[in-house]
Order: sequence, then C-alpha cells, then structure tokens
Amino acid sequence: MSKTFLCRGTLAWAAALFTISAGAQTAAPGPDGARTLPEIVVQGSASPSLTSQSVTRQKQALDQTVGSVGFVDSESYADTYAFTLRDVLKDVPGVFVESRYGQELRLSIRGSGIARAYHTRGLEILQDGVPTNQADGSGDYYQIDPLALQSAEVYKGGNGLAYGSSTLGGAVNFLTPTAYTAIAPNILRLEGGSYGTLRGSAQFSRVIGPLDFIGTFSTNHTDGYRQHSQGQYQQFNANIGYRFSPDVETRFYLGAYVVDQELPGTLSLSDALDNPTKAQASALAGDQARNTRTERIANRTTVRLANGRLDFDTWAIHKNLYHPIFQVLEQDGWTYGFAPRYTSTFKLGGMRNDLTLGARFFGGNTRARQYLNVSGNAGAQTLDSTQNAYNYEAYFENHLFFLPTVALMTGAKALRDVRQYIDHGGLASDPAYKSASQTYSGVNPKLGLLWQPSRDVQAFIDVTRSQDVPDFSDLNQTFSNTTRFVPLQAQHAWTLEAGTRGRRGRFAWDLTAYRSMVRDQLLQYTTSPDIPASTFNAGKTILQGIEAAASVDLWRNVAGPGAGDKITLSALWNLSDFRFQDDPQYGNNRIAGVPVNLLRASLGYARPDGFHIAAKVDWVPAGAWADDANTLRVPGYTLLGLEAGIDLRNGVSLYIDARNLTDKRYVSDISTVADARSASTQIFYPGEGRSIFAGVRYAF
Repeated sequence: MSKTFLCRGTLAWAAALFTISAGAQTAAPGPDGARTLPEIVVQGSASPSLTSQSVTRQKQALDQTVGSVGFVDSESYADTYAFTLRDVLKDVPGVFVESRYGQELRLSIRGSGIARAYHTRGLEILQDGVPTNQADGSGDYYQIDPLALQSAEVYKGGNGLAYGSSTLGGAVNFLTPTAYTAIAPNILRLEGGSYGTLRGSAQFSRVIGPLDFIGTFSTNHTDGYRQHSQGQYQQFNANIGYRFSPDVETRFYLGAYVVDQELPGTLSLSDALDNPTKAQASALAGDQARNTRTERIANRTTVRLANGRLDFDTWAIHKNLYHPIFQVLEQDGWTYGFAPRYTSTFKLGGMRNDLTLGARFFGGNTRARQYLNVSGNAGAQTLDSTQNAYNYEAYFENHLFFLPTVALMTGAKALRDVRQYIDHGGLASDPAYKSASQTYSGVNPKLGLLWQPSRDVQAFIDVTRSQDVPDFSDLNQTFSNTTRFVPLQAQHAWTLEAGTRGRRGRFAWDLTAYRSMVRDQLLQYTTSPDIPASTFNAGKTILQGIEAAASVDLWRNVAGPGAGDKITLSALWNLSDFRFQDDPQYGNNRIAGVPVNLLRASLGYARPDGFHIAAKVDWVPAGAWADDANTLRVPGYTLLGLEAGIDLRNGVSLYIDARNLTDKRYVSDISTVADARSASTQIFYPGEGRSIFAGVRYAF
C-alpha cells in the first residue's frame, strides 16, 4: 500500500473528525454580533504507546545524535527483494556490506571486523534496543528478518553510546513495528526468482483496548547461486504490549529462527572469476553447513516520570548450532541480560539539558563440543569445553544546549568484561582438564559539539574512545586440529570525526570525515581454507575515510504542474583508507579486506500513485587487497541493476528487481591472508551473477 494512499486516507478521517468536532462546538459572538469559531491550536498528538514510535519520531530522535548516524525506513526497500541485511543497509554511508552466500555477509563500519571472514565483529547488533549478540560479542545476522522491520538505526563508532556500545564499528539497531505503527493490520507477501528462490511472509496486528500485538512469519527457500549453497530459513518475530496506565507500559518481544544453510566454501581467484558457481572441494566432501535453532524473548517496561522516563530491558536467547566445517562444531548456549536506562530533558541554569544514564549486566554460557567431520556427520569427539562470558557496564551521555543552536556533548562508558574458557578434557586426544580466563576493563570517554543553525541543517565534531574485547572466535584458535585459548589484548582506538547533514529545497546530504588511531587492532589471517582464521593483535594502525551521500530532485512535476512526480538522482561514496603504521612486518601497507573506494548511484522516477522505476550502479574502481603484504589484489567491478514497482489502490503492490544485468564476474568478499606469496589463496567468495526477482504484497 502506498504512503500516498495511506496519507490521503488519514487526511480524510482527520477532515471528517474536524467537521464533527467543529459542528459540535458553540460559536462565540463577535464584536458585530456575528458568530465566529473559537481559535484552533494544532499540536502533535500524544503517542498511543510508550514503547513504540513512528518512523518520523524515530528519525527525529536519531538526528539529535552528536555524530555520524544513518537511518533506513523499511518502506525504502519494501518493493525490492530484501533477503539479507545488505538489501537494508547498502545505501547508508560508511557501511560496507557485501554478501558471501545465503544470508551470510560481511558487515563492517569504519574497519570493524575488516579481516573477520565470518559473522560479525566490533558491532553491536540490536533489535528494538536489545542486544542480539552473544555475551562475548560474537553474533550473526540470521535472526534479523528484513520483512519484519520498521526501520534501522546506524550508530557509527562511539555514537552507539546511546545504547551502551563503545566498539570501533558502533551499533545497528533494527526496530520492528508494533500494531500502532504497522502500515496495515494484515500484510501478505509472496515473491520468487532466480536460483530457485521462493519466499512467503505474513504479518498481522491488532489493538484491543490497552493490549496490542503483532506477529510476522517468513519462510524462504533458495537453491543458491553456487553449488552446495542451498538455504532454508524460517523466521518468526512478534511483540505484545500492554499499557497499565498512561505512565506505565510493558512490551514482550518473541522470536524463533530456524536456519539450514549449506556452505559452498571459498575458491581461488581464477575459479571465483571463471567458475563462480562451483563449490570448494572440501565443502562438498565434508558436507559443510551451518544449521542453527534460536529462540529469543525480551521485555521492555517503561515508566514515565514527572521529568524523564525509565526503561528496563531484560532478555534471554537460546541458540543451538550444528556446524560441520573442518570439524563438526556443536554448540548450545544461553545469553541473558538486564539493562536499565534513564532519559530526561530538563533546564540546567536556564539551558536545555538532555541526559541519558544506563547500565547493562549480561552474560552467557555455551557448551562447545567438536568432533571429526565424517561427510557432515559427527565422528570421534575432539573437544569438550565451556565458554562463559560476563559483562558489567555503565554509561552516560549528556547534551547541554549552552546556546539555542549549539549543544555540548559529554559521555563515557566504564566496563569490566570477563571471558572464561574451560576445556573439560576426558578425551583420548586431550585427557587433561584445563581452564583459562581473561578480564578486560576500561573507561571510554566521548566529547563533541552539535550546531543546528536551522531545523533541517546540522554540523558536528566529536572525539571518542572505543574498546573492542575479543570474542571466543578470537580467543579459541585451532592449530594442527587442536583448539587452545590465546590470551589476546583488547583493541583500543581514538576516533575524531566531523560532518554535516541536512536538506535544503531539492538537495539532501550526509557527509562525514573520520580518523581512528588504533592500538592492538584485532586482525585475522587464514591458515587453511577449512580452518577458522587465526587472530592477532596488530601494533599501530590508522583507519580513516569519508562517508558521503547526497540526493537531488532533478525535475519535479514532470508530467505537468501539480503532478507530484519527480526524477531523483542519489549517490553514495565510501572512502576507506585503512593502513598499518610503521609496522615491523607490513610497514605502512593497506590492511586487506575492504576496497578503498566504493561508489553507488541511482537514477529514479516516482509518481504519487506509487509507480516507481530506478536504474542503479555499483562501482568499485579497484578491488581490495587479499593479503596484508599487499601482493595480491582482486579486480574492480561495475554492477548494473534495475528496480520497478507500483502500489495499486486496492492495497496490492507489485515489483520486479533485476541485479547484475551484465552478468559481471567479480569477487564479493575475501578471507584475508598474511602473505599471498606463501599462503593458500583459496580465499575468495564470488559475487552472484545475473538475477531477477518479482513479488506481490497485499496490505489490508
């Protein structure tokens, strides 16, 4: 259903209510005896929910961040094939996101996890403000369903402090709709296309007095572009809210996620470019896969006070993993936590002051076992261990408007994180009991200024300190098929950023320059195509770049005066200059894994009735280095795409989404190595070829 149609319906109801209300009022006599209507004051209505906000209010609140942030409205990709988080986040400046296979991807912000060849590192992944990462900081993206989202908030770097994050990459908060914000009480969706893709989704929501609920279920099957990359996904998200009084509300979030994903493995560069659909031989022989079963429950209870509000978040996540790779990894664990948060706006010496105070206490326990991989089945056991992680964090952020248009931002986070590893032994290959632990602590401050000369224009400058604590994928490393605990240091960085965002008439922009001075950066290198990469602490590194996005309405009212249609050009540029600094081994080489320049552009036409069409281009002028020695580099590439759709008046929306129209052969991601002259270079993930998807959505 188009936004225009919804807005017209809302306006019609508002007009009817206004007419009834005006007719019911008693007109007052004017000076000449004529009857005149009383003065009408239009104000924003109070939200019907304390725990749920509209997209507009979410964006307004996010724009008060003193630092670089990004925002995605789910309606911006509703009429495309949004299968992975790349489809959600690809147009956010500063976000590098590329697909590997299925829903597995590389998501990096400002060099976070630049060398991590799997899952996430250096990023807080949140859903409705509640962490989805495991307690050690590791995590993946499979439980984030693009079709179950209302919006996404991207807090780059230290700007994630608003939710307690202080990692190099920051935080991404995926917000789900409620019955109050859903575009319709019922939404059905069916789509399909290349590589045997078929997906269905259903969403329903209701408000019954003080109770509201919404549920979204999606099921997706794809045979995959490559051999042995079939994926089957079932994702369920729901939330139930109850308002006890105008000042007290609670909301429960429920989720269940089933993932069965075959792994195609990595290829040599020549195979990635010449035979991109083939699978790695060892992936076939070991029937490599990643199968997970995850259940999640969370709660937010909000209490509105006379001056501020209190939010209490609690959560528990159970995850089971069966993962045949070089060995069969079998893990079962729980993550749980509690996070109180206080926010308030008040006068301090006659000046506006916005304060956030918060704490997070969360932990996790995982039983991790490994077995020999016998054609995808568990053979003899090689490891019996327990991984425990406990985190104790407190933070604050304060905005003092010492001038009406200028705010001073101060903030800090204190943390104490414990990682405990227990090898229970008792195996023929490793009979001894062993345990090891590492504790990380620190204080990460933040200081900045926000200048807002007009309602739609902002500029900012800030400096933050980040700290990334190693997760168990870093601390538990495999050498000669033996897993052992490696006591790594935490990664620290000071980041300076300056930027501006805003809109003037037809033109909108978002521009930030940043420089991070990093110590002990957690980098990885692949020792074998079948074994997870080993992690080490680098010395000094510099991560700097430019995050830029802009759009302009080239032509409005194309069809004639008042038509409301327009032609819009939008563009994105990420400059990622990531280097070692006077390293004894690598000198000032570039850090492998991410291309220096990435550009994306779109030229689109849209009408108020919901018809839209857009041509898109992705351009990487020069590919990323594959090794830190800078001896092997992948070629650059250009990808062309086309999207079109229409929103019909009966609530039906149709779309078509064509990608990589020229069937370009390219490398989408790399499992980096130290030196390609001496290491195996079967480390490349080929990008997908030409594809086309189509779908229908019915909102009623």
